[in-house]
Amino acid sequence: MNKYFGLLVFLIAGSVAFAQKKQLTLADAVLQQNRGFRDEQFNAFTWIPGTDSYVYLSNNYQVMYQASVKKTDPEQILTIQSANTALGSQLYNFYGFSVRNADELLLTDGNNYYNYNLKTKTGTKLISVPEEGTNSEYEMNSGSVAYTVENNLWIINSKGEKIAVTNNADKNIVSGQTYARSEFGITDGIFWSGKGNYLAFYQKDETDVKEYPLVDITKLPAELMNIKYPMAGQGSEKPKVGIYSVAAGKTVYISPKGAKDSYLTNLSWTPDENYVLVAEVNREQDHMWLNLYEAKTGNFVRTILEEQNEKWVEPEHPAFFPMQGSNNFAWISERDGFNNLYYYSIDGQLIKQLTNNKFVTKEILQSVSKGKEIIFAATGTSPLNTLYYAVDLAGKQRSLTLEEGTHAIAFNDAGTYFIDSYSSHTIPGKVELKTGSGKIIKTLLVAKNKLADITIGTADIGQIKAADGSVLYTRLIKPSNFDSNKEYPVMVYVYGGPHAQMITNSWLDGANLWMYWMAEQGYLVFTLDNRGSGERGFAFESQIHRQLGTVEIKDQMKGIDYLKSLSYVDTSRFAVHGWSFGGFMATSLMLKQAETFKVGVAGGPVTDWKYYEVMYGERYMDRPEENQKGYEEASLLTYANKLKGDLLLIHGTIDDVVVPQHDDALLKRFVELGIQIDFFHYPMHKHNVLGKDRVHLMQKVLDYIIEHNK
Repeated sequence: MNKYFGLLVFLIAGSVAFAQKKQLTLADAVLQQNRGFRDEQFNAFTWIPGTDSYVYLSNNYQVMYQASVKKTDPEQILTIQSANTALGSQLYNFYGFSVRNADELLLTDGNNYYNYNLKTKTGTKLISVPEEGTNSEYEMNSGSVAYTVENNLWIINSKGEKIAVTNNADKNIVSGQTYARSEFGITDGIFWSGKGNYLAFYQKDETDVKEYPLVDITKLPAELMNIKYPMAGQGSEKPKVGIYSVAAGKTVYISPKGAKDSYLTNLSWTPDENYVLVAEVNREQDHMWLNLYEAKTGNFVRTILEEQNEKWVEPEHPAFFPMQGSNNFAWISERDGFNNLYYYSIDGQLIKQLTNNKFVTKEILQSVSKGKEIIFAATGTSPLNTLYYAVDLAGKQRSLTLEEGTHAIAFNDAGTYFIDSYSSHTIPGKVELKTGSGKIIKTLLVAKNKLADITIGTADIGQIKAADGSVLYTRLIKPSNFDSNKEYPVMVYVYGGPHAQMITNSWLDGANLWMYWMAEQGYLVFTLDNRGSGERGFAFESQIHRQLGTVEIKDQMKGIDYLKSLSYVDTSRFAVHGWSFGGFMATSLMLKQAETFKVGVAGGPVTDWKYYEVMYGERYMDRPEENQKGYEEASLLTYANKLKGDLLLIHGTIDDVVVPQHDDALLKRFVELGIQIDFFHYPMHKHNVLGKDRVHLMQKVLDYIIEHNK
């Protein structure tokens, strides 16, 4: 009897050990968010031009597979090791590759460009950008590359000849780089025309922009690192658009038609290469003109359309040309309250409002069926979704992705098939091959839940109402051993700023994995997307105008009221954490709602909007001299004397987005008031603390909250 009992105990113990889940470590939660625990997926789907075959990457972008509509079982066609052997290269992965045709790939590491032949398994180096070159843009037709060296723009052609497009000794004149600090959706400064005969580029004169001092402590002694930083109300960049003719070897320039410090944004080429379209926005950002210029001369041709709004006009998408043989274009505008598509002739005639949706269009993906249909992403049935639609040039719209969730799709050239990769609150990930109408041909992947063997809690997605009746979405993460009969402390994670959306219908619901680690420490982790945040339309988002930190805080406190209504919330133990605009919000809540929050951690916070940059700050707050009351009421220095709880401020020493003056000014105010707070610098980190140091950061943040929220 004892013998069999012992065997039974052994078997039970073994089965328990086998079934026991692993504990999530904070280091894993931070570092593995996008690696080991990432939902399984195919990466970088690309259709081979003129075929029904496609390629994709796996294994950290280091292995390439090929499949087709008829042959959906993938075939491994290339590894990074074999590519490097054939090319004599040192590519780390295939990130940034292009498919040139059925046989050839364009591979790059950012400075070196290679042609690889899949049939012969051979390849050659096409061109190399000098080591000091940055921002390189390859032109597929000519094989030329445009790039920048310091403040000047260069071209190196397929013969290896270097051409100086600009040669400005004055470092204040910067060509070929992103303009207006990447506002207005701009992330590039170099724009090849469709056939490569012209190169357009942004140029900015920063003479009137004051320098901000940062310090490089890696040098002995430490060295000054001045950056150009245009603060609200001060001198701004003066833009131009240069147009370089490859054949003529000459450049013509476009200047703003209005004030010299107006914005020139969202540049696009017409398919025939004869014209450039540029959206000009006045510095007040309440008036926009879409202007047409002649490529050869730079001469102004006409204003195609203009828009005005007493709050702001914010073009974020260039004109889109669905047909290669026509200069008619689609324009995304928020003029009726939501981003919709409008179809214009190059003469400035509105041909058709293509969509009239009461939800947000996010972006145009491409056109199909020889330009007869435009594929675009939008929120659709819920603001939490990213869905795809097709609309023809007569305005007939159809849904392509019927499953709610967050989708990413890739169409073949003919528009007859597309790959759909998506996830949702309940689906870790799926990849499906579909017909152009959205009918599923085959499911290529059903992703496994890589957290299935990890002890992890659950997230509840809910809705509450703002004071004006707006729906506010919430996310409440609970620990795995949640007991509704107990009371739990709460950490509110907040961002709350424009264009951001913390809660999405995707796997993990937009949450960071470290939030689930925090829940396992016996916390509830709560997030609410307040008015002013993204993907909800102009009326919802523009209520913050001239009064940042007002309606946002009211909405966050509606969230607190909701939490207080839950029997399992310890209402004496509220903590708050946020970064950047979220740092502004977290500190605002600690000061303006001092009776509610016991502890807060604010990273890279805006503390006074007069220290923030021109383009963003003046859009939402106007200039300081135009809105003195708004700036004063938004300034955290105004409320520093209200602090009651424990506050930790964190800043990167070379933050070039929210410069260190923000925290320094608030710290000085606390010292003047005799109020003790905590402060931590991350040496030589910019606005975000990245890499392995991010583990240190999150340990610092969460340990502080746990220690001080008892």
